[in-house]
Amino acid sequence: MSGFVEKPEPVEVPGLEHLHTGKVRDLYRDGAGRLVMVASDRVSAYDWVLPTEIPDKGRVLTQLSLWWFERLTDLAPNHVLSTELPPGAPADWEGRTLICRSLDMVPVECVARGYLTGSGLAEYEQTRTVCGLALPEGLTDGSELPSPIFTPAAKAEVGEHDENVSYEEVARQVGAETAAQLRQATLAVYGRARDIARDRGIILADTKFEFGFADGELVLADEVLTPDSSRFWPADSWQPGRAQPSFDKQFVRDWLTSPASGWDRKGELPPPELPGDVVDRTRSKYVEAYERLTGMSWQ
Repeated sequence: MSGFVEKPEPVEVPGLEHLHTGKVRDLYRDGAGRLVMVASDRVSAYDWVLPTEIPDKGRVLTQLSLWWFERLTDLAPNHVLSTELPPGAPADWEGRTLICRSLDMVPVECVARGYLTGSGLAEYEQTRTVCGLALPEGLTDGSELPSPIFTPAAKAEVGEHDENVSYEEVARQVGAETAAQLRQATLAVYGRARDIARDRGIILADTKFEFGFADGELVLADEVLTPDSSRFWPADSWQPGRAQPSFDKQFVRDWLTSPASGWDRKGELPPPELPGDVVDRTRSKYVEAYERLTGMSWQ
């Protein structure tokens, strides 16, 4: 089983049409046809959207995305038009809301990997490939790859895993020209972000992007280079051959799979509420990622 433990009711705002409730974001359309993206404090793990929220998480994701968008505009234009609250929107939307261009979205998760871990590691251990790309022998969990690779995935519904696919499959789905654009843009943005993060003592192990088209132009959409869409590791503790500490929801995953939670991942019951200390430690990791990357204090 998977999905929402408790699916929230959408907030009703005059003049906005609710389109979708995602794992983290709620999507609306305004009267001008623009998209209104609101990042909640929801957190997901093991294909479940949990019943407990992480305070400030949505604002951290939104503000960090905006910081990155500013540093990537020469490589890829983005979909953000404004951060002003729509008339009648609740005050809690402040700092977590983006007014965006409506795009013709490409149905591909564009993943760049500079290090081997996660689903890439699992495939490598079986076939010495990732998404069909051959890799050298002798790599372990956390190994740096000879060069970054584009490893796309098919987008999944809430509660389902994205499925890694080959570049050839992407070209078959969206056309050879679009596939080449996606690969070039993904690796260019990853390379810029990897270097910026490295200067701040952080390894950007991998990340995923979403792109859409507007008037024939490829545009970077959704969130970008946040702890929800990326694996950030502290460079000073990087050690291949083991799982790396990360700036994300690892505390949540660790607690859910510990005896303390009493939860069976393979059982029929949804996960329980998170304890306060796990919530606090997870929030601190998101804030630390923001502060270390931007050089600015969160408060």
